[in-house]
Amino acid sequence: MPGIVGKVAAITGASSGIGEATALLLAERGAKVVLGARRSDRLEALATRIHTAGGEAAYARTDVSQREDVSRLVKLAHEQCGKLDVLINNAGVSPISPLDELRVEEWEKMIDINIKGVLYGIAAALPVFRKQGFGHFVNIASTAGLKTVANQSVYSATKFAVRALSEGLRQEAGDRLRVTIISPGFVQTHLADSITNLEVKTKIAESMEQFAMPPTAIARAIAFAIEQPDDVDVSEIIVRPTAQN
Repeated sequence: MPGIVGKVAAITGASSGIGEATALLLAERGAKVVLGARRSDRLEALATRIHTAGGEAAYARTDVSQREDVSRLVKLAHEQCGKLDVLINNAGVSPISPLDELRVEEWEKMIDINIKGVLYGIAAALPVFRKQGFGHFVNIASTAGLKTVANQSVYSATKFAVRALSEGLRQEAGDRLRVTIISPGFVQTHLADSITNLEVKTKIAESMEQFAMPPTAIARAIAFAIEQPDDVDVSEIIVRPTAQN
């Protein structure tokens, strides 16, 4: 995969799910990965796994709701590897619930991580990309950013925002930077663990058990976008389980 070999990719939310699967796949295909997430123990274990398989990985504890953490992750990638080719803004949470329950703290958490986290990633990496003259943002949205349903209003709003930010960034980026939106449908991740409404949590868990995709499906989509020639910008990829409406 000559389009991936030697590239430096920083990944937020890398300790599990889509982030973990993407780190493993990119490292296997020759990328140097720089891992960010809140769980340092899982990051260390993942980096060790990559090193054991012959890959290259570094990591830093990263809470994307804290701008300095995201800046530190980008700085680590650039200082250790001399460049940053790709920033994958993957970290996200989805404590969905009916609006009537007024779980305002959970709304704020989604805004802080799902929207501000992406903005902090852009703020950290855009100056680096401009100075280098190349770079690629891969922002993880959701099919909930295409269509909203009951109980997902705030989560959908954050993912609509990610798509809007990404499209605006693409239009401003010029001909040297690339921007890709990845919009997954149901994926076998631990995001449902953050749901505190037991009825909603049970329904989501049942749907995941019935037809959710493995995180590797999204990792392959991300790799496809990255491996394209520099003059090809894969603007958006939507990946759903075949059984999902």
